[in-house]
Amino acid sequence: MQDAPQDHAADLALQPHVRALFLSDIHLGTRTSQAERLLDFLKHVEADVIYLVGDIVDFWRVRRGPHWPQTHNDVLQKLLRKVRKGTRIVFIPGNHDEGLRDYSGLHFGGIEILMDAVHATADGRRYLVMHGDEFDVVVRAAKWLAFLGDRGYELALWLNNPLNWVRRHLGLGYWSFSAYLKYRVKTAVAFIGAFEEAVASEAKRRGADGVICGHIHHASDRSFGGIHYLNCGDWVESCTAIIETRAGELRVVHWGERRDRTRKLEPARTAAAAA
Repeated sequence: MQDAPQDHAADLALQPHVRALFLSDIHLGTRTSQAERLLDFLKHVEADVIYLVGDIVDFWRVRRGPHWPQTHNDVLQKLLRKVRKGTRIVFIPGNHDEGLRDYSGLHFGGIEILMDAVHATADGRRYLVMHGDEFDVVVRAAKWLAFLGDRGYELALWLNNPLNWVRRHLGLGYWSFSAYLKYRVKTAVAFIGAFEEAVASEAKRRGADGVICGHIHHASDRSFGGIHYLNCGDWVESCTAIIETRAGELRVVHWGERRDRTRKLEPARTAAAAA
């Protein structure tokens, strides 16, 4: 099973059409959203159905003053064009775009808004699709603390820029300070584990074979008590997504930097898998 993808580029040239695509935590409206890389990804993949698994637009940040370059508009326009061409798009709001939950059951521009969904794979497995913030104790019990944590995470993301400017001038590759903190701090690791188990338990309670979620910006592919747990990751740090191939295989994939895209589509590698 896979966890915490490394910089392993994916090229969709050999498999441009997938059965389903799952994206979460794009955070349009923030300076840290990697909208340009997402646009590049969307140019290389077509899907029968696209699930937008929450935090697509960061209304928390927009209320404080949005960062909204043309690429952020382009992402929304690209998705709407896919709808017009026949792609089904299901939007499941997260906590950063929770205001849209009031419109659950409605369609806007051909996009369905749902609180959660059940996706059936080509081989008949049933996956609960949800954002996952319902199982984040901080979000549920102390929203003010979640906002504070969001500001701290934003600061860590901002620090990635000057650190990597120095690294580039030293001939070193990209390194994420925020990801390092998330994967190394014991309390963060414990939180991620507890979150994953709680979401998997909910899928089991509902009689599903697995669950696909987002929220914690931690791409993952693993099992809990026979439940297949998948997390989409994000388009702030990791640039990851989940695809379902035509054969019904679910994979976490990482969209690498342009210069690295010379290999066929394959699962995102992990620290554990590489060891």
